[in-house]
Amino acid sequence: MTLNFRFAVVSDLHLALPHTIWNHPSRFHLVEVSISAFESVLQHLTQLDLDFLLLPGDLTQHGEPENHAWLQQRLAQLPFPVYVVPGNHDVPVLFADRQSIAFADFPYYYTKCGYDDPQQMYYIRQLLPGVKLIGLNSNSFNDQGEQVGCLDTKQLRWLEDVLSASADELILVMVHHNVVEHLPNQSNHPLANRYMLANSAQMLELLKRYGVKLVFTGHLHVQDVAYSDGVYDITTGSLVSYPHPYRVLEFNRDNQGREWLQILSYRVESVPDFPNLQQSSRQWMGDRSFPFLIKLLTNSPLNLPLSQAKELAPSLRDFWATIADGDAVLDYPHFPIEVQRYIQTYGASQLNPGIPTGETLTLIDNNSTLLLV
Repeated sequence: MTLNFRFAVVSDLHLALPHTIWNHPSRFHLVEVSISAFESVLQHLTQLDLDFLLLPGDLTQHGEPENHAWLQQRLAQLPFPVYVVPGNHDVPVLFADRQSIAFADFPYYYTKCGYDDPQQMYYIRQLLPGVKLIGLNSNSFNDQGEQVGCLDTKQLRWLEDVLSASADELILVMVHHNVVEHLPNQSNHPLANRYMLANSAQMLELLKRYGVKLVFTGHLHVQDVAYSDGVYDITTGSLVSYPHPYRVLEFNRDNQGREWLQILSYRVESVPDFPNLQQSSRQWMGDRSFPFLIKLLTNSPLNLPLSQAKELAPSLRDFWATIADGDAVLDYPHFPIEVQRYIQTYGASQLNPGIPTGETLTLIDNNSTLLLV
């Protein structure tokens, strides 16, 4: 049976109405452009013949009820269905406080965006004949009330039941935290492991067992396509962080059962207060990169002395922006050889070692066509 549909992914909106914005001197993202950037994207997407839109979490700056309410109302005006899942910023606390909604409140804001049963934090929806979306919640709280990125046991059991009952359908999975590693040793790196599902191996095993090939994630704020034994984790950068990207994707299945996913990425180039958003945002990120770079260089596996890290960090001011852009090519020939080699592990060919492209450099993070079957 042939199948063709088109959809978009916009991630980590961090929407903030002006009166809710609060500043942090080291934040990389520009929540100041959140509303205008999102409106720019919607202006484009409403001109396309989309079947649906996916928003993989961090919809709001920090779970403010005003920001959730604004988004709920704006999504209701769109000409195509929208599906959401919560990010860590959407449900930062278990119980409501003066700033944020309660964890359990989230589905009630988005009953028209997947949560037909608002008493459950995950769902399955029929998108098209033969196509289903599974929206998962990757935000849990431990006994101390601290947020943890994982799927609880009850949700994993539900997921297995749903997958076993959907064997003949195309399944798309959306979850905020990464399921496949997008950075070197991401699951164990002290700066990167919080972006991974803590029990990603368990979830991956389920996806592989039931033949699920496509997972859409956010959280990391980078453009990247990662692959593990048949599962593609397509993570989309943040709309409020350089390079302010979003994706339009088209799935095709022909009469012989061959399946392709075409990925096209776009950028928000300007908004009223930032007419040259790309340049301004890259500089903003670079200006705030020094503390992050010092941690990267002095942590394992490099473990550089602080004095050496301070010498190298200025040359790396655009390091994270280059990674966030996707398809990163990183070359620092003046660095010590061990530092060169480590930095290069973040490059495109190493980030996606399993992608079956047959090329040395796998530039597939932004625009590519994946052969699924």
